[in-house]
Amino acid sequence: MKDLYVVAAIGLAMPLNAAVFRAGIEAQLARHPYFSSIQVTDKHDGTPRWVPTAVNIDDHIVVVSNLAGAEEDDDPDKAVEDYLSSLSTLPMDHTRPPWEFHFLDVKTSEAASTVALRVHHALADGMSLITLLVSASRSATDPALPATAPPPPARRKGAIYAPPSSASFVWSVWSYLVVAWHTVVDVVTFVATIFFLRDPDTLFKREDHGEPHRRRMRFVHRSLSLDDVKFVKNAMNCTVNDVLVGVTSAALSRYFFRKAGDTKTRETVLRSILPVNTRPTTSLQMDVDMIKSGKSDAVRWGNRLGYIILPFHLALHNDPLKYVRKAKQIIDRKKGSLEVIVIHMAIEIIFKLFGPKAGAYIFNNVLANTTITFSNLIGPPEQIELCGHPVAYIAPSVYGLQQGLTVHYQSYSNCIKVILAVDEAQFPDYRQLLDDFAVSLELTKVAAANTSTKSIKGD
Repeated sequence: MKDLYVVAAIGLAMPLNAAVFRAGIEAQLARHPYFSSIQVTDKHDGTPRWVPTAVNIDDHIVVVSNLAGAEEDDDPDKAVEDYLSSLSTLPMDHTRPPWEFHFLDVKTSEAASTVALRVHHALADGMSLITLLVSASRSATDPALPATAPPPPARRKGAIYAPPSSASFVWSVWSYLVVAWHTVVDVVTFVATIFFLRDPDTLFKREDHGEPHRRRMRFVHRSLSLDDVKFVKNAMNCTVNDVLVGVTSAALSRYFFRKAGDTKTRETVLRSILPVNTRPTTSLQMDVDMIKSGKSDAVRWGNRLGYIILPFHLALHNDPLKYVRKAKQIIDRKKGSLEVIVIHMAIEIIFKLFGPKAGAYIFNNVLANTTITFSNLIGPPEQIELCGHPVAYIAPSVYGLQQGLTVHYQSYSNCIKVILAVDEAQFPDYRQLLDDFAVSLELTKVAAANTSTKSIKGD
């Protein structure tokens, strides 16, 4: 998409030394191929391609001084939040590589200073940016050592469609048929969403999908305990992603039924687009190693994402664990489908045959007909030092979508951030929505602690 950007707020644990951070950018980041290239359109077939260009570091650094409201007697957190929000309405100069750092030497409740990275999504997706971040960082406990890369996701013991090795021939055939059926249903649903299948109009759905880059977005985040998430995961014998999807369902449900004042409606279903990294599970560490060894040209940058449609069930449950059970049921069902592979391959073929406009048509329509975008990204497992500054938190988000709400989770050390990108005109009480995520996790943790293992796993 032409106007899709990533905005990553990086809180620093010390006052910002602009000269030191600039030197780090020049030495560690700006030398990478995509960060020293511009995207041009081929005159013959109209496809975009990257062309190397000279980089003037100072063109990509914005030092913010005299930030309104930044004094301690005012509200520095709100001042930084307002500034980041303003970025969603500012154009970017595409005659030079589409990235920039904003320096905000302002002390907030979570950081001594903040840097914000704004980058066009065509340059890199979330996993690419984490790869770049880790490759440019050092361990905060011992800066002589490189930062530890995020652990790869747990590997499947076999292919997604492989039945147990001990299964009978009949069971094996049945397993393949089930996966094939799930895949057909999911792909048909995805195609229908492109053309006509639309989510119901709820307070979460943006009514006006035109000119999304002109709609001011607000980026807000809250720190959650990764230990609390893992506690629920272990108690319910599920995954971290199951817990986060369940907590999100609970938070959206709290907000929805409070705002609507409707206690008679039993359940409402809205759908999200879930970007899925299609790289091999070990690719992040391999890419980090290649960058550190001076082989950054061999790293495949850009976007390597597939997409699935993930439903969220909004309901009023007295038992908070029901949200997690429902999330696990939905995700387990999605794991028994090749939707992400088929959709990824189909979009690549369509892009090659019909060009970027066809790909944009698919992407825009799916976003317009669903309600939110949801993602979860694993970050560094220990504290890191970036460009000579210890990092307190990492809070990436995105703007330029047709939707009014994006929910993103980002883990870092023993913390996990929930980051919301909200249309501030649509969600003037976005702080209440953010609070609902923290409350929902706390209620889920308490319920898991107060319930026996047997009943937790029950229906």
